[in-house]
Amino acid sequence: MDAIDRKILTELQQDGRLSLTDLADRVQLSMSPTHRRLRALEQSGAIAGYRAVIDPEVVGLGFSALVFVTMQQANTATVPAFDAAVAEIPEVIQALRLFGNPDYLLRVAVRDLPAYQRLWDEKLAALPGVQRVESTLVMKTIVDDRPLPL
Repeated sequence: MDAIDRKILTELQQDGRLSLTDLADRVQLSMSPTHRRLRALEQSGAIAGYRAVIDPEVVGLGFSALVFVTMQQANTATVPAFDAAVAEIPEVIQALRLFGNPDYLLRVAVRDLPAYQRLWDEKLAALPGVQRVESTLVMKTIVDDRPLPL
């Protein structure tokens, strides 16, 4: 990956809807080499996909919490079962397995506090292998979905 590839990635992180013509202009290449580089970045996995960034407040999901999960035992049976169960919960918008304690950090987005209580009672507390679930409510998001510093 060279400086031009990094420039392509930087431009697409800022605006994933750029036309090929606009992208080529911004990275100062003609369309053919820009297109070849773009396809190579997609095929290599450097570009994992394209998506719209949605404002959670506007769609009624402005309540978010960070959930810290400590496992009873983190072994070859419980970890895959927990991972699979978490992946099935649509309100979990990010799930990270951590070194140390706690074992997991989940970021959830729901409508309001009653919706979070239902999520906690019906899904989070029932996850396999869990010893303890603790949460912290997000007061304000300062940085979210920032582009990678290429």
